[in-house]
Amino acid sequence: MSRKRATTHGQGDSTRRSWLRGAGALALGALPLARAMASTEPFPSRPVTLWVPWPAGGATDISLRILAELASVPLGQPVLTENRGGAGGTLAMPVLQQARPDGYTIAQMPQPVFRAPHTQKVLWDPIRDVTPIIQVSSVTFGMLVAAGSPMRSLEDMFAFARARPGELTVATNGIGTTPHMVLETLFTARGLRYIHVPYKGTSEQLNAIAGGQVMAGVNSTGFGPAVDAGTLRLLAIFSGERSKRWPQVPVLRELGFDIVAKSPYGLAGPRGLPRGVVAVLHDAFKKAMFDQRFKDELAKYDQEADYLGPEAYAQSCREIFAQERAIVEKLGLARTGT
Repeated sequence: MSRKRATTHGQGDSTRRSWLRGAGALALGALPLARAMASTEPFPSRPVTLWVPWPAGGATDISLRILAELASVPLGQPVLTENRGGAGGTLAMPVLQQARPDGYTIAQMPQPVFRAPHTQKVLWDPIRDVTPIIQVSSVTFGMLVAAGSPMRSLEDMFAFARARPGELTVATNGIGTTPHMVLETLFTARGLRYIHVPYKGTSEQLNAIAGGQVMAGVNSTGFGPAVDAGTLRLLAIFSGERSKRWPQVPVLRELGFDIVAKSPYGLAGPRGLPRGVVAVLHDAFKKAMFDQRFKDELAKYDQEADYLGPEAYAQSCREIFAQERAIVEKLGLARTGT
């Protein structure tokens, strides 16, 4: 009897071990299936993060926060904004380069990201490392002084720089940005010198101009409310024609400079973003950018919606990248070496 019990017990252990091995194999075999099921879950199934390469509180930051809020509705998930200001608006590029191409990490693509690789060594490429989603708007720029400044025109500014070499302080939103490039062109053309004072963001810079920390500044039309409020004076605007909002302000071409500084921007994801994910993001943000609330926000800064879809925006990015290379080479600012 005891021998029979022992034999029966041994067979039970063997059966149990076989069952466990089989269950383990089934579990291991189910892992690829689980991963496949997870990869085919509807997009988006969790919040999307939009990286803004400017400090919080500036015109672009505020505009993009509203755009993100509006896009959250058709997406059915929140679009969260994160700021990473500095380096002339290029700090979101490493984020995109390192992010998974799943649509949950996107970023604004401002003009400086197409210029920086031509002027300095960077580890990312604005064409190779991104998937363009949508062009949203474009900004132009202007030369500003405090309302109480004795300089009432660009000629007054040039006269000061000529009479007191190296004393004129002019702020921009960063080294290598479009305002900085325009400044270099304006002053180099007349053989004049100035002290460049870069700031991380618009609000910080505008406060510095109004408060007298710097004598002048160049910024995007995010300065609109301050100009309308009378705290800043606009000496010139860098668009192709005079603004309907400030018709008394001349454009650079009227002052003898063949310069039109327009800076389009859009949204992009990491390289390799699936076509279906691009379509979902594009459709949501396109709907958001034509919402009246967003259009009204752009109007505060003398901007309008400037839409391009994924393919057209990708082509525009390639063209801008080539144009920026030609500009920096012409100004003698192209980087040398590897």
